Parts: sequence; structure tokens; C-alpha cells
Amino acid sequence: MKSRFLIAAPASGSGKTTVARGLMALLTQRGYRVQPFKCGPDYIDTKFHAAVCGRPSVNLDTFMATTDHVRSLLSRYGSDADVCVVEGMMGLFDGYDRWRGSSAEIAVALRLPVVLVVDARSAAYSMAPLLQGFKRFSDDVRIAGVIFNKVGSARHAAMLRQVSDDVQMECLGCLPKNPLLEVGSRYLGLDFSSEADGGALVRLLEEHVDWQRLLQIGQVDEAEGLTKVTEGEHQQEPRRVVVARNEESFSFLYQEVLDGFAHTTFFDPETEVPSLDDADLLYLPGGYPEKHLEALVEAEATRRSIKAFADGGGRIVAECGGMMYLCDSIVTDDGSFPMCGVLPYTITARRSDRRLSLGYRRFVLDGREYRGHEFHYTRFADGQEPPSTAQVYNAVGEPVTTPVIRQGNVLASYTHLYGMAGIL
Repeated sequence: MKSRFLIAAPASGSGKTTVARGLMALLTQRGYRVQPFKCGPDYIDTKFHAAVCGRPSVNLDTFMATTDHVRSLLSRYGSDADVCVVEGMMGLFDGYDRWRGSSAEIAVALRLPVVLVVDARSAAYSMAPLLQGFKRFSDDVRIAGVIFNKVGSARHAAMLRQVSDDVQMECLGCLPKNPLLEVGSRYLGLDFSSEADGGALVRLLEEHVDWQRLLQIGQVDEAEGLTKVTEGEHQQEPRRVVVARNEESFSFLYQEVLDGFAHTTFFDPETEVPSLDDADLLYLPGGYPEKHLEALVEAEATRRSIKAFADGGGRIVAECGGMMYLCDSIVTDDGSFPMCGVLPYTITARRSDRRLSLGYRRFVLDGREYRGHEFHYTRFADGQEPPSTAQVYNAVGEPVTTPVIRQGNVLASYTHLYGMAGIL
């Protein structure tokens, strides 16, 4: 039996990330091959997924990729899995334009049953109109069940099950209030190891969630199978790509992008000097280099190697943290830290300068459109905003000030790109 389903919620903060991760761990421990997926451009939840499932988690995003491409990802990565667990983003119908790009749109495109994780604290029968509204909002979205979270007592659970009966939405579990179901800061210091919860979260879900019924709800007809990938749909770029990778300072990587390169090698900029002699492309992804500045400064040989590669005409794509690393320096409240010196700019990470920039981005370069996502608090120091080689727009077509820097064979921006075929 193969099964696949999407874990969603009415709003962020309901507990869907913890429930999804716990279910992935539970099913993996039960011997199922679990393929994790994440709706949207999130990098952090995918790390949790990979840690508990033992295989990379894949992003599904209908702004950055076509619907057909998203279907092909489910097919390709889920073909050898017993269970595909898709974690939604934000609220079920929250998209970049109404519910375009939302978890609900992905559920429809992939024909996935949806299980809602609902924060039920301080409410009982008021859950009825909430669930009824989600159930009736779109005939195309199949909401197959609900898991109530933060349930206060056995009596509270009984009242919530009555709600489920009245609105004819199957109750798959009532999770009690528990610190294990609280997710802390998603910025830094997260433990991605499979032992992080000591098995307590899994035991909690085993006791309070009907996971076997959940597998039945998501059961896929073996004759139907997953959407087939057509010949030539997934073609690797025949290039040698060297990728910077570190658990925090260079960690924002899409698995699908990496798998698009035929030959990939990795290095840690904090501890290793890359071998770039035969590299066709150096890829510096995003992350939190501002939190590891002393280590990056100490690795002087690495910075010199990257500077020499750029000066010699080497091709580099640098995104957000990778772009910061290429600049002259990064300034924090603790001082100024020299970086690679490829780009003649200073990045400020001072607390007083922090500004949130967030959202989908797209731009056209050499006749080809690129799409991605931007999320950062740092910015260029005052008076150093670089000229942009392309106008960048948000998801609804409004111009934004995010610059795209093109200097020789270096392409750098705060935008995390999805798909780099033909770039540079």
C-alpha cells in the first residue's frame, strides 16, 4: 500500500510543523519508507524532515515552478516511498495572491487529501463553524480529517469529537497540551538530529493520533500510482558545480536544484579550501554567515581561493548569505569582518540596521525569467546600494528594490533562486 497526504492548518502556529515531523518520525520508526515534502520556499522545516526520515525533503512551490513540474517532483522523489508526507505552509488557503500558490492549490494539483491541525485551546463548539467553513470553501480541496491540538482534558476532547461528528469531518486525534508540541525560534540554534525529541514526541502521537487510519485515508490506488515523469522532463546540467555547504552559514539549499547538476562537490567555507581548477560554477547559497564571522575570517585561504577564482573569470552564483560572503566586509555590533572582497560593498548586520525583506521575487536576465524567494534582515550599508542589472518584481508584479548584481561572471542577489539552468 502506498499513501500520501498533506498536513495543513487554518493558520501558522497551530502545530502542523511539529505534528508533520512527528508523524514522519513515527512512520519511519514503524519501518515505512517516508518521503517528506514541504509546500513553499521553506529551508528550515526541510532539515527537520530529512533528519527524521533519512532522505532529503523536497519543496513544492507553484510560484517558483509550474504545476507540471511540481507533479513531477512528487513522482520522482516519491516513487520508491511507502508514504509521502507533505507539510503545508502558513494557513491552508494562504497564497501569494489570494489562494494562488497556497498549500490548498498544491493539494488540488497533486490530488492530496488534507488533514487539518487545529489549535483548539480555549474553544469547543466554536470549532464547528471554523471546520465547516474550511470544508465548504472549495469543492476541489478534499479535507479528509482533523487533528485537534492543545486539548485541555478528556472532557474537552469529547466535546471536540462531537464537533467533528456534527460537521462530518473525521477526527484523527486530540493532542493534549504538551511542551513537545511548542516550536521555538526558527532563526538559529535548532536541533535537526533525529534524537532531538528522545522519542517522546513519537510516543505522544502514537497514543493520541490514529495514524493507521491516516494511512488509509491517503491510500493511493496502485494502478493509478504517482504522476509519471515524461521523458526529458528532468535533465541535468552537464556541468561541474562546487557548492558551499555548512549547517548554518551556507545551508539554504533546494534539493531539486542540487539534483539538477550532473557533477556536484561540496566544501565547508569555515574549514575547507575548495578545489576550483576544473569547476564550471561555484555556488554560494544563503544561510547565516553573520553568525559565523570569526570562523569565516579565520579561513583566509578559502576566501583568497574564491577571490582568485572570481578574478580569473570563474562563474559564481551567490544568494543572500553567499552574496554577503562575496562582499568586502560584514559589519555587526562587534565590529567589521573582512570577507572575500569580490564585490565592493559592505553589508550591515547591526541590530539598529535590521530590516525584514520577505517575499517571492522574479526578474528577467538575458531573455530568461528567474524566480525565487527573499528572506533576510541584513542590508547594504547606507550609501552602498548597488545598481541592479535587472528590475526585480514581487509575486503580483510590483517592482521591488532588491538589486541583482552582475560583475563579470559573478551573479549575486538577496534572492534565493529556484532553478539555474542556463544561468551565466
